[in-house]
Amino acid sequence: MKLKVLVASVAMVTALGANAAQNYDNFPVTLKGYKGDATNSVAYTGQAARQVLHTSLKKLAGQGNGQPNAELKAKMLAYYEGKDAGREILSPATKGGFVVAETSVDEISKGKNLSGKTFKGAVPGWPGNMTGPEVITFMIEKAAASDKGYDPLTGYDYRQLISKFAMGAVFYNQAVDNYLDEKLDADKKPNNKPYKEGKHYTGKEHAWDEGFGYFGAPANTLNLTAEDVYNIAKQKEGALAKADFNKDGKVSLYNEMTYAHAYYAAGFDKGGKTTYLHNIMQAFVDGRQLITDAKGEVLTDKQRTELKAHAATIADNWEMVIAEAVFKYAGSTYKDLKEINKLVETNGDVAPAFRAYAKHWGELKGFALALQTGNKNLGETAVKLNRLIGFSPVLLGNTQVVGLDDKGNYIQASSGDMKQYMLHMLKVQQLMVDQFGVKARNKDVLGDMGALADKLGSGGYVEND
Repeated sequence: MKLKVLVASVAMVTALGANAAQNYDNFPVTLKGYKGDATNSVAYTGQAARQVLHTSLKKLAGQGNGQPNAELKAKMLAYYEGKDAGREILSPATKGGFVVAETSVDEISKGKNLSGKTFKGAVPGWPGNMTGPEVITFMIEKAAASDKGYDPLTGYDYRQLISKFAMGAVFYNQAVDNYLDEKLDADKKPNNKPYKEGKHYTGKEHAWDEGFGYFGAPANTLNLTAEDVYNIAKQKEGALAKADFNKDGKVSLYNEMTYAHAYYAAGFDKGGKTTYLHNIMQAFVDGRQLITDAKGEVLTDKQRTELKAHAATIADNWEMVIAEAVFKYAGSTYKDLKEINKLVETNGDVAPAFRAYAKHWGELKGFALALQTGNKNLGETAVKLNRLIGFSPVLLGNTQVVGLDDKGNYIQASSGDMKQYMLHMLKVQQLMVDQFGVKARNKDVLGDMGALADKLGSGGYVEND
């Protein structure tokens, strides 16, 4: 099921110039009968608050000392399912000359959590047949008892697993399977009524804004290069000048920071082969302009058809970004396995390479799970992906997690060896090419497919159900 993705010309994006492109900001109030003082109808503060809840939760997931820690678990849950006031923004924070404007979640939006917006369906790629919220709370419990997010007995890096899955199960799912899907129907959040009583924006305006907030791009992205947007997330030297479009000397975590999938889109695009970031951003701006141009009237069928076309561009490109991430981290995992096998054969110190393997596998698995939380049933593709990757990385004793017991403990069993698992990583990359047509292909190791398959012969690796 290759996806048809609108690819914008890089030259066209560059030619927009410093001020020609429109920011996702300051669209006028169009709600008929509104008597208040507001002039800007754009609002996605709740989504920005969830972005910093996610980045803060990821930071907490790496603070364990290897022992059960009820206090750390409670704090992580406060950032995942709590709504209490006073939660500090742990990340992003001011770094050198990159000054961050907000220091508490409440400064962006009050009473927000992640759990209420997490994908509620079953997650077959994780042991235990849990729902999305159950998977994340389970991971949080394990992370709190881990050593800085790492469990050497299973090869799990919970910082990466929690982060990458949550990005999909919350941000991607909410955007493409709710705000840019069901809420675009004629009978949902109509454009001639406020989103909620007392608000100054219409139903369709705010639904579209909420979808945008989950993508995580700075409001001035169309005036920036992919590398600029990437550097903002990394808080690199000189990035503040690019991010600070209101010129107050600080970076607002509401509309000037890069998060989540916008960061990954920028990371792939800066290689010059893709334009996912600007494709998505342009579609968001064009869709918002279409709604604004309706001037507070109910959208016509023609307007909604056009709006849904913009939403499809966003969803298709967003899915590609996640598929590219699966491809990339399958390649990184393959390279780690290659190094581990070399060290085993030479009696070298395997520990550092195994730690890198756990990190990259966690990113691979988190993105693979995230890919399955969109508005499409991936069917056989999801089954293949889950079986190829399994429930855990293959460990040095040629075992893998295969399930959970009734107390929530991992069950491990014999698996194929690491060399056979390397072939699975190549098959994951091929699956992303065949089913999604990935273009950036970072960490491409498919050139090793034939030689490795020949070397292993017909033995093959047993795929977990």
